[in-house]
Amino acid sequence: MTDLTEIKAEARKAAFARRKAAHEASRSNSAGLLSEVLAGYRGVPLSGYMPIRTEIDPLPAMAEAAAHGPVGVPVIQAAGLPLKFSRWEPGCPLKEGPFGAMIPEMDDFLEPEILIVPLVAFDRSGGRLGYGGGFYDRTLELLRGRRATLAIGFAYAAQEAVALPLEPTDQPLDMVVTEKEVIAFG
Repeated sequence: MTDLTEIKAEARKAAFARRKAAHEASRSNSAGLLSEVLAGYRGVPLSGYMPIRTEIDPLPAMAEAAAHGPVGVPVIQAAGLPLKFSRWEPGCPLKEGPFGAMIPEMDDFLEPEILIVPLVAFDRSGGRLGYGGGFYDRTLELLRGRRATLAIGFAYAAQEAVALPLEPTDQPLDMVVTEKEVIAFG
C-alpha cells in the first residue's frame, strides 16, 4: 500500500465511526435541508441514491423531487467504469444491486445534471472521501466534460473532517448538505 492509500484508509475508518454514531443518534427526517436545496432545481434531471448501512437517507427529498422531474439512482456497471443512472420513483419495483444497494428492476437510464453524492467524509473546501472505488469521481469527470453538473454531497454534520487526503483524480463537490446546514463551495 502507498502512503496515501494508508492515510485514506485511516481517514475512512475514523469517518465511518463518526457516521455510525451520527446515524444511531438520528431520530428524524434528516433530508429537510436537502429538499429545500432541490426545490430550487425543480424539473432538472437528478440522481440520488438508495442508502445502505449508516448512510444518511435522501429518499424523502428524492420522492419530493420525483413529483417535479426525473430522478435516477446509480447503477454500477463494472469496476473501473462510470456509473449509469436508472429512473426511480417512490414505490417502483426494486432489486438488489452490487454492494447491497437497491436499484430499479427495469433499466430506464437517464443522464442527471445534479448528483446527490453519498460519502464517508467531507471537508470545507469541497473535498470528498468516498468508499475508494472511484465510481463517482469517474462519473463526475465524464458528466462535467459534457455540461455543467452539480455535485451535492449529502452527509451527517459529524462526517466533516478538517482536511482530507485527496488525489488529482478526486472530483470536488459543489455543495454539502447536512442535517444542520448547507455549505456551498466556490
